[in-house]
Amino acid sequence: MNKILVTGGCGYIGSHTLVDLLDHGFEVVSADNLCNSDEEVLKGIAAITGKQVHNYKTDLCDLEATRQIFVEHTDIVGIIHFAALKSVSESVTQPLLYFRNNLNSLLNILDCMAHFGVPNLIFSSSCSVYGNTLELPVTEHSPWQEAESPYARTKQMGEHIICDVLQGTPNLQSIILRYFNPAGAHPSALIGESPRNMANNLVPVITETAIGKRPETVVFGDDYPTRDGSCIRDYIHIMDLAHAHTLALQYLLQQRQTKQVEVFNLGIGEGVSVLEAIQAFERNTGEHLSYRIGPRRPGDVMAIYADYHKAAERLGWQPHYSIDDIMQSAWNWEKARSTPSL
Repeated sequence: MNKILVTGGCGYIGSHTLVDLLDHGFEVVSADNLCNSDEEVLKGIAAITGKQVHNYKTDLCDLEATRQIFVEHTDIVGIIHFAALKSVSESVTQPLLYFRNNLNSLLNILDCMAHFGVPNLIFSSSCSVYGNTLELPVTEHSPWQEAESPYARTKQMGEHIICDVLQGTPNLQSIILRYFNPAGAHPSALIGESPRNMANNLVPVITETAIGKRPETVVFGDDYPTRDGSCIRDYIHIMDLAHAHTLALQYLLQQRQTKQVEVFNLGIGEGVSVLEAIQAFERNTGEHLSYRIGPRRPGDVMAIYADYHKAAERLGWQPHYSIDDIMQSAWNWEKARSTPSL
């Protein structure tokens, strides 16, 4: 059984990926300092998979503490590195926090990867590396534009760091996965998006508004040159995204890698505007959403969606869920987590 270290394993994408890895025969260890997550999610993972996951409450910016995980688990064959701060708006107001956390944690993971001879790394990157792209849909070869936020710049820099470090260590290999907009929840409604800090992503903002946790949803700008004036994004269901990590690990372990570092876009290849996403929520849940139009938000790109043909051809990955499935599963999760336990 192959053992995988999942950093940020108690977070939104990490927890769903743990489920998919366990369902496909991997052994997993989590490392999450819980700055924006909760170990309660491990109970949901256990209920879904029947397996307990151990989490190290380790700050990955602490090299010695990070190394201790590898000392205790000498049989780790791969790392999936999710752990990072991810709020675009927060990164604009606290850029130093984002540079210190996101880059130092990556440097320490790469240090341990080389020191302990762990050959495989999957890095959680983002479509934000493309900036305000000049072409749609974007491919892995689409030229990068200026980063629109410090968060996006940490992802650009992270990709460069991985390429530079691995170039000098030929026994290591990496896959960089550029996510578009993960959303939705596990079909069981036992786990979903539940950040410790206030959510900034559109879908949980919508569901929290609908259930009464927020007074309204703000649409940041309706004057963009798009079909309805609001920003356009590519929303990918969290379980589609999680499964891509399992396929990427299998790809690495089976030695199918054609380059030392390979990059894959992960999106469904369709753009959905903010207003269309709200309409999809109302259509699928029967709930009326209170929302208003606000000013543009610093750091937001106008429109971006993916060409995922490379992931389809090389990894055998296909998205199976639509924006309707995303909204329904997110709403089921919101209702489940908002219902008091008896």
